[in-house]
Amino acid sequence: EQTAEQELEQSERESLAVVQTWAQKWSTEQLWETEEGKRIALSYFHERGFTDATIKEFQLGYVPERGNVFATAAIANGFNPDILEKAGWIKRRDDGTPWDFFAGRVTFPIHGLSGQVIGFGARTLKSDKKLPKYFNSPESLLYVKSRVLYGIYQAKKTISEQSLCYLVEGYTDVISLHQAGITNAVASSGTSLTEDQVRLIK
Repeated sequence: EQTAEQELEQSERESLAVVQTWAQKWSTEQLWETEEGKRIALSYFHERGFTDATIKEFQLGYVPERGNVFATAAIANGFNPDILEKAGWIKRRDDGTPWDFFAGRVTFPIHGLSGQVIGFGARTLKSDKKLPKYFNSPESLLYVKSRVLYGIYQAKKTISEQSLCYLVEGYTDVISLHQAGITNAVASSGTSLTEDQVRLIK
């Protein structure tokens, strides 16, 4: 039987999973169905050489530039701001008003082994050197960076068939290789390789 603490953790983990799944669908819609998404984000992915099929397979998305579009939509859908903040999608000002942490960025959903979206990487499309190029979801009960490999869900079948895994640095490396037919590539996403990641590959 679970302790009260374990039940609370499980409830939070499930809530985070629901948020990340909804956020993936929402950000993908912004990419394909809004004028800003098509003009800014989709054209960026096309410039990187990604086909529409590849963009859809990796569920890439976009968060509009206007400060709190995601927060407004998520809260209107009944999501608790505390969970949205733990999932890394919003931050709150001193007066409590939310703003979108990934505003103006393209999004790369990070999937667990089962295909559940557990976190995100988000890249700025601005050339301002003061801005961090990538933001990542904060660590949570659902997402622990040292135990995750980007692309493992898409690569696991080929890794298993070939007993071979290519480890690369970042999201776009995995996607480019996958599109070129090398579908057993994963990325450590900027962290040094950990025992948990090696175990995941094994």
